Amino acid sequence: MSAFLIEDGASEDVTTQSCGGSKVVRASLVARRAGTCAALGLVDEFAARDQRVCARRVHGIEDGRTVTSGSVLAELSGPLAAILPIERTLLNLIGIAMGCATLTAEFVDAVSGTRAHICDTRKTIPGLRWLQKYSVECGGGLCHRWGLHDALLVKDNHVVGLDPASFAVRVSSAAHRARQARPTLAFTCAECDTLAQFDALLALEPGVLDIALLDNFSLDQLREAVARRDRASSTLALEASGGITLASVREIARCGVERISVGAITHSAPWHDVGLDIEPA
Repeated sequence: MSAFLIEDGASEDVTTQSCGGSKVVRASLVARRAGTCAALGLVDEFAARDQRVCARRVHGIEDGRTVTSGSVLAELSGPLAAILPIERTLLNLIGIAMGCATLTAEFVDAVSGTRAHICDTRKTIPGLRWLQKYSVECGGGLCHRWGLHDALLVKDNHVVGLDPASFAVRVSSAAHRARQARPTLAFTCAECDTLAQFDALLALEPGVLDIALLDNFSLDQLREAVARRDRASSTLALEASGGITLASVREIARCGVERISVGAITHSAPWHDVGLDIEPA
């Protein structure tokens, strides 16, 4: 939190210092529109930085809960001069978090009743990955992988120029090496651009690969990949990715894939409007 407050010059708030602020006030964190709560624990963290400030959580309001417009999410009390310097930074972070959680929840609702789970990607704001990925979970989504270290994901740029057979050999070799080097890997995955590449992966020894990522496949291609996987009695999980929107995600889910990765739930989530309403204590 310190870095965020330093960036905003919180300790040198010339306006608050010039106006004075010894008066004790009560500040309500309010959702200006309906949405999914996320990162409300930041209220406690910011309050804990100054012993003059007290935080109070509203009963029944917690991360992952859907709230209506006008809902009070939490309260702060203390001197105005202690609350105003942290106001904007706190609202910015919670606005980002609730934006991600709310959009994720919309995607999760859109695939309700199918076998598909909504997953995030690494398309996050540098420095705020922890916040955005946590917010995705608040919205009912899954963490795809935290970063480059915790799962194997062979993408097209790793295997550029290889024919399908050579591509599968490269993937198999990489998966074996990765598991030996990092036994705690979350999963092994390879991206396919064509059904020919997918067939090559499907022919690999069972257990080598956990997930096949079907990038920018059409609906017909997705349905065909699912059918081929099922005919082979393979345990390979299938993940759709590439330009997925709220308008398209349900039809994609109905193709039978187990996972759908959506970069938009982090890189394009709208900032959620939250405010801090202050009144005398």
